[in-house]
Amino acid sequence: MSWKTRNRSFYYQDAPEPEDLDWKPAETAFLVIDVQNTYLARPDRAGLDPAGQAAYDAWTPFHERMNGIVIPRIRDMLAFARARGIECLFARIACQTGDGRDRSLSQKLPGWNNLLLPKDEHASQLVPQLQPQGDEIVVTKTTDSALTGTNLRLILHNLGIRNVICAGIFTDQCVASTVRSLADESFRVVVLEDCCAAGNDALHQQELAIINMIYCHVMNAAELKAQLAPA
Repeated sequence: MSWKTRNRSFYYQDAPEPEDLDWKPAETAFLVIDVQNTYLARPDRAGLDPAGQAAYDAWTPFHERMNGIVIPRIRDMLAFARARGIECLFARIACQTGDGRDRSLSQKLPGWNNLLLPKDEHASQLVPQLQPQGDEIVVTKTTDSALTGTNLRLILHNLGIRNVICAGIFTDQCVASTVRSLADESFRVVVLEDCCAAGNDALHQQELAIINMIYCHVMNAAELKAQLAPA
């Protein structure tokens, strides 16, 4: 099953297959979202209490996916994009203040999404494997959407970008929020399913079906490369 028929929700079961992409590299950007040190850090399991060990184990599939699939494929896609003159951009969550008072409400609420990531601390930095090169742009946000929380919309406009390829974490949160914002601003969007991850695979797959065909096209990295390969 190809990207044209995969990841379809109830709404799009019988929709016609989309056309092949006809994207010019100069009008296309590759956006890597929130692949930061804080999400890849893990404590020593042996030092945790039983509840902590249970939480550690619950997150193990995410870490295996990130280290074994997502980060290597994003790194490969960055090389692919750079070789073809596709703009590479990065977004990260970080607050300007030490106490996080500039964060959006969604990042102040109690629970897992309560993020305090001051901009200069190690936890808020992009992971070493996925560092910008040269003058590639990094935007810093205190919201889920990389458009809402930054001047990324203006940057893309000034660069002449019409098409955005999205990768990163979390599929069902910052990736999905960014994709919806991009679609609302009439950018054409692709999400690379094997360059993204959610907290677990069920959330990842569910969100892909929700956003596919209306806010973006969902495909894997190999399918995208085939679409953008020179004739």
